[in-house]
Amino acid sequence: MVTEQKVLEALKEVKDPELGRSLVDLGMVRDIKVAGEKVRVSLALTTLACPLKDGITASAREAIMALPGVFEVEVNLVAMSPDERDHAVGKGESREGGKAQQFNHIGQVVAVMSGKGGVGKSLVTGLLAVALARDGKKVGILDADVTGPSIPKMFGLWQRPEGSPMGILPVPTRLGIRVMSINLLLEREDEAVIWRGPLIAGTVKQFWEDVVWGDLDYLLVDLPPGTGDVPLTVMQSLPVAGVVIVSTPQDLASMVVRKAVRMVAHMDTPMLGVVENMSYFVCPDTGKRHEIFGPSHGEEIARMAGVPFLGQLPINPEVAHLCDAGLLEDYESEEYRNLARAFMSASPVFAPASVLRS
Repeated sequence: MVTEQKVLEALKEVKDPELGRSLVDLGMVRDIKVAGEKVRVSLALTTLACPLKDGITASAREAIMALPGVFEVEVNLVAMSPDERDHAVGKGESREGGKAQQFNHIGQVVAVMSGKGGVGKSLVTGLLAVALARDGKKVGILDADVTGPSIPKMFGLWQRPEGSPMGILPVPTRLGIRVMSINLLLEREDEAVIWRGPLIAGTVKQFWEDVVWGDLDYLLVDLPPGTGDVPLTVMQSLPVAGVVIVSTPQDLASMVVRKAVRMVAHMDTPMLGVVENMSYFVCPDTGKRHEIFGPSHGEEIARMAGVPFLGQLPINPEVAHLCDAGLLEDYESEEYRNLARAFMSASPVFAPASVLRS
């Protein structure tokens, strides 16, 4: 026989998709009524404009329908009162000081870094996020390159993040990668961010403290080039489990990247490996490989740092086209798959890459 208690127990297994906590624990379940084979339940949302309300409703209905003897479920949505919203975000406490973090459960934070701009650091961040998402992991990207953000365009993201009493909600990609970037908050994507270093570093810290990332297996942080305020803030303020260094073959780029390697070592932050981008170009007419920017220095940098050389990525017009079109998640290549395998197996930070074994 169906009872109100059984319905409540079923709803304890339904979690808010962003906060990762039970609907019951969040105080969202109201007015359970059972009439024979029909169950009627009300769910209280912080706002009826919640962009996730359809998913929450469907999950609740599915959980109740799984109970023996239930043949019809009606889910009604209501809005929380101001006092109830305050209770949901921390018993009336202000969100200042990173109250959104109480809803975040992040497995590992990995920073992607380079000493020099233009080496493809954001591309590597995006590709690794896609690899992890394809492997079934819950992934987020914190775009810490405030003055030169490119992550939203690569993934075709244009909508502004939704606000909530708990904090800012990141914008999901087609694969469900959760993204927060300054470019998602600007009126125009080409608007310049003309800020001094401390303000930029403070913004990155807010992206960590005030964004409701929810349950994530991995949060990738796309750092700006160099060894300045933002990389320092990230390594001091975030629980960074490891750093991936990105380089290119030119002697100048390699020299500057070695500065980044030494900074990471000085901060006692683990390095997971080195990726060399733009290593070569394969002529589509002849199939001949050309090292346009000179011979590779990736293995040399990795050996100096005492970390694995994760591999090389070629100059590929296709990936440039996909990034411009916002379709990075469609990219496929053997070089990319090899890099993803090496990346996921380079450190115990990552679980085996089942999807990439084929």
